[in-house]
Amino acid sequence: MMEFTAKQIAELIGGRVEGNENAAVHTFSKIEEGEEGAITFLSNPKYTHFIYETKASIVLVNDDLELEHPVAATLIRVKNAYEAVARMLQLYEQMKPRKTGIDPLASVSPKATIGNDVYVGAFACIGDGAVVGDGTQIYPHVVVGDGVRMGQKCLLYPHVTIYQGCRLGDRVTIHAGSVIGADGFGFAPNQEGYDKIPQIGIVVIEDDVEIGANTCVDRSTMGQTVIHRGVKLDNLIQVAHNCEIGENTVMSAQVGLAGSTKIGAWCMVGGQAGFAGHIQVADKTFVGAQCGVMSNTKGGGEQLIGSPAMDPKVYFRGMAVLKHLPDMYRELNGLKKKVQELDDGKGTPVQENQ
Repeated sequence: MMEFTAKQIAELIGGRVEGNENAAVHTFSKIEEGEEGAITFLSNPKYTHFIYETKASIVLVNDDLELEHPVAATLIRVKNAYEAVARMLQLYEQMKPRKTGIDPLASVSPKATIGNDVYVGAFACIGDGAVVGDGTQIYPHVVVGDGVRMGQKCLLYPHVTIYQGCRLGDRVTIHAGSVIGADGFGFAPNQEGYDKIPQIGIVVIEDDVEIGANTCVDRSTMGQTVIHRGVKLDNLIQVAHNCEIGENTVMSAQVGLAGSTKIGAWCMVGGQAGFAGHIQVADKTFVGAQCGVMSNTKGGGEQLIGSPAMDPKVYFRGMAVLKHLPDMYRELNGLKKKVQELDDGKGTPVQENQ
């Protein structure tokens, strides 16, 4: 494993060394689990106390961090420690050796087109007419259906399934167990049950999209389900038929989109949020965890939480009242009882002022 000094790292990320510039590291660690030979970072003030006790050799910190006690580790001060460590992890990932070649246990159709420097793992299956771009890596047990087209430097982890006819751009990463292009949920009720509505569209995934494990993106009834450039989807997300997700939108785990939902660009969606079908969510909308979005949004950087979705100020005012509801309920019942007693002539009549 390669080793780097604090001086080399600082030059790479534009940082300033504070301490031993020859301190060397060969691995990463969390600051609370730091060990000798590891580099870590501090960006969240809640973790500041760990910097005084960490065993890590190097710690990336923000320029404005003020220390209350001496630290044993060498510091590298940067404008943004979180961004700096992200860059370093990206470089670390790029330095890993890339697999190439087609495993003899893979099944690749003679009618498929395979680019240069492609890796196809054991028991992967690539169908008729599929096109795999240069530098793409297809891990074991991946299924690439007939007529699928994918661009350069894609990365498909084990057990990914891409159904027939779907399109992937360049540098698309899909994690284990995800399914792209399964039938949308289309059924028409009849007197005996349901008639299946054939789903004859496809899924289009543009460049630089990353999709987490066990996420499903359904093919459209007609036309396309589209995931635009730069979108990042977490694990266990359901994107229904004919949906569209705008550029650089991010979604956390267990989000669900009903059919024909249109999500704008640069939106942020918290875990377990749900979207009704046939609605439009404007660009740069923030949707909180477990939010239920039932109708079109207003736009302008709107923030939504709760179910049904509402403005956070309204939601928190409602929550402030909610905890008093049991007392309010008892008081209301008491008032109702007194009013009933007055109506029955059992209560004390109110005396008018003389």
